Amino acid sequence: MPYCEVGKTQNAVDAALNNGIQIYYRTYGHGPIKVLLITGLAGTHDSWGPQIRGLAGTDRANDDETMAVDRESDGANNEVGGIEVCSLDNRGMGRSSVPTKKSDYSTRIMAKDAIALLDHLGWKKAHVFGHSMGAMIACKMAALVPDRILSLALLNVTGGGFECCPKLDRKTLSIAIRFLKAKTPEQRAAVDLDTHYSEEYLEEFVGSDTRRVILYQEYVKGITASGMQSNHGFEGQINACWRHKMTRAEIDLIRSGGFLVSAIHGRQDVIAQINHARRLAEKLQPVARMVEFHGGHLVTHERTEEVNQALLELIKASEMKMSPHDWNNFPKKRSGVYLSIVKSLFSCIVSSK
Repeated sequence: MPYCEVGKTQNAVDAALNNGIQIYYRTYGHGPIKVLLITGLAGTHDSWGPQIRGLAGTDRANDDETMAVDRESDGANNEVGGIEVCSLDNRGMGRSSVPTKKSDYSTRIMAKDAIALLDHLGWKKAHVFGHSMGAMIACKMAALVPDRILSLALLNVTGGGFECCPKLDRKTLSIAIRFLKAKTPEQRAAVDLDTHYSEEYLEEFVGSDTRRVILYQEYVKGITASGMQSNHGFEGQINACWRHKMTRAEIDLIRSGGFLVSAIHGRQDVIAQINHARRLAEKLQPVARMVEFHGGHLVTHERTEEVNQALLELIKASEMKMSPHDWNNFPKKRSGVYLSIVKSLFSCIVSSK
């Protein structure tokens, strides 16, 4: 099994704190371009399935003994060249270690897990893409080792703390209560659908059944196979989200890191409100671009082709060394002189009437 023993690649202090912690991961595809995918709360490495296939060109893990010898097509993306992707289970979920203390979970600690994984893989630099809690982890990682980040994609991100709270209305309150009470794969699958996708998407028919019916069956099967998240893991990861905060110094480190950023979000996200993502992207100017799609929290699955294209554009722009001025899509701020001229012209027009 592919595991990274965190303590082995860290300094003495971190190694002592992380003694025995193992992070499970899988790699896919082959090529000089390296992409690290960091999943969100209660997610596992295969939550990134549509992006793994879209970026690496395969969903067969590189350690799969049954994999065919011929790998010529794997990871051969025509736009940017060969891509190798790594996706991991964060501590507290899946096959990774599950510490029992809440203090062993924070986005900074999990960012150090991801850095240890880069060391384990021998990747000096990588494009780092995070979803939800994984995007918070990616932010911390980018602030800790900006020199190892080739680009940063923040999908359905918030700033942590109260920003993790969904907009309070009857629907989201009901979802939150059901989420906390879910004790079986069936209960968890039902609530996950409402948190992950827009209602419009779920009620669309695919053949004779709605997507809700089809996805429910897939979710029950997947959750049953991977197992429900333990209480220690769930409470620890929730604690990490609640305690997450990006300081001004950390924001400045990302802004000056020399890499491009994409904030990608679904407009119908009931978990991570889009205005928080916009605010973070604005703070990261001039290196950030805001990309919005019609979709829910799991916009990576609901709008797979569009999201994959946005990620490939980020990789391509980074490989081409595109300037932040050409990359960001926020309205350009007008200078004081320009505004003065506009005001003077407006005054002249008004006075002449």
